[in-house]
Parts: sequence; C-alpha cells; structure tokens
Amino acid sequence: MTQWHEPVAGFQYQSRRLDMSAQTQAERLTACGIDPAIFGEEVDPAFFIGLAIHAGIDSGISAEGNINMLQRLVVHRPARLGEALTVKGEIKSVTAVPCGQRVETDAWLEDLAGERVISCPRTSLRPQTQAQSKSGAGDKPQPVVGDVAALLLRDTYQLTPDRVKSYSVEGNSIHYEQEAAERAGFRAPLIGGGMGVHYLTAQMWQDRRPSFFDVSIYFRRPIFWDEAVQVGVIEDGGNWSGMGLLKLPLRAERVGSSSEVAKVGTELSIADYRLA
Repeated sequence: MTQWHEPVAGFQYQSRRLDMSAQTQAERLTACGIDPAIFGEEVDPAFFIGLAIHAGIDSGISAEGNINMLQRLVVHRPARLGEALTVKGEIKSVTAVPCGQRVETDAWLEDLAGERVISCPRTSLRPQTQAQSKSGAGDKPQPVVGDVAALLLRDTYQLTPDRVKSYSVEGNSIHYEQEAAERAGFRAPLIGGGMGVHYLTAQMWQDRRPSFFDVSIYFRRPIFWDEAVQVGVIEDGGNWSGMGLLKLPLRAERVGSSSEVAKVGTELSIADYRLA
C-alpha cells in the first residue's frame, strides 16, 4: 500500500527509469483519436505531463481530485520511442489559497548522459473540503487567445466516455468515474490536462515539426468526456505564437461560422519554438 505524504516544499521525488514504447504510444494516441504515425519514431511530449504527475504519485503525493492549472513544457530535444530516461522531481512550493492549496512542482526527464530531455514544471490546485471558499486559487494569468474568431482553425475531434476511459489511468478518478466527478462538482468526468495537450502537439508535429520548444499551457475550463474539441492556432507573421483547444457546442461537428459560441478549454503560449 502506498504511504501518502502531505505536499511540502522541498519534497524530493524518487528517481525511476522509464521509456515510452511504440506500442504504448500507439494505443494511447489511438484512444485519443490521433494517428500515431504523426510522430514517427519520436515520443509525443504530451505524455510526459502525465508521467511527471505519476512520478509524484509513485513517491507518495496523491493526485486524487487535484486540478492542473498551469503546465510548462520544455522539449530540449524530442525523446525517442524506447529511449531509457530517468524521471526526477521536487515540490517547489505549497501556498494556501481560499479553496485549498496551490502546489508548484518541477519534474524532468534525463537521458543516460544526465542531460535534460523534457522539463515539466506544473502548478496545480489541491482542493480541500475545509477550505474557506470553493473558488479562489491565486493569480489568474491573462488569456492567450484574445479572440476565438481570429484563430486559424485546424483539426476537430469527438470525445466519448469510452475514448476517455481508454486513455485515462488510475490516479485521479474524476477523469473516468461519474460519481467521483460529481463529488468534485463537475457534471461529468473531464479529460486530464495531458490528454487535451495531445491534440495540440499532434497539430505541431503535422504542421510545424519542432526540434525544441518552450511553452506554457493553461487549463482554463474543464473539457468533459462527451464534448467535441477543435485545435486553433494564433499566427504571427507566418509563425505561431499560441494555440487553443476549443470546446465546441454539444453535437457540433465544427466551429465554422459559429466560432463565437466555442469556448477555450486549454490554451498554449509559445515562448520559443525551433523547427526540425
């Protein structure tokens, strides 16, 4: 049985070796509705968001009921399928907020030479039943997507309960159990933050395959397991400065001329991006 620890600043994760097999990547991306061939022999870096969270779980820091608020993702170089990596991490700070605790962590993956391949700093909300308020998690960053109608619209995906359950793994039941989601105040299970990021990284690899990037990902609204989503891109002088994963109206197949009714679920700000 796992011995759970209260999150405290300075807590060190247990290091462990891992690798992403081609079979596992294919199974999980297929569950999302994404063609695994998009990534070739490289690992979709969105996987490392969940792997970093599970590194904390394996070290005794529970993720049950936690809400991912801000995820930074730095791809120092693309990881290769089957490549041996070591995951490490630590809790940087724990701050009391009206609705619970705001926890900042840093997790990263190193290759056999000790060089960082992926960095995954994260800020999450740890709600507490005895908290002063059900809202209030600290400063809220300004939106990346100022005008949904100005986005260059790209691929659309339909989520389903079976698809989300096939992708999700143990660790936070609000992603795959109706009762757990309702207890947390949601109408239905919501996709994990990392699952939503797959749709953004798949668009990157299709349109502008990177060799390096540094992005910040903001989880603005819950995306439920029966919604459709569409990728939107902010173009800036032929380059991309940001992306958004839009929540489409239920039963809508594409935004089309009704982009004003779509809401941003996840948005991504690009600080640095280098093409392969």
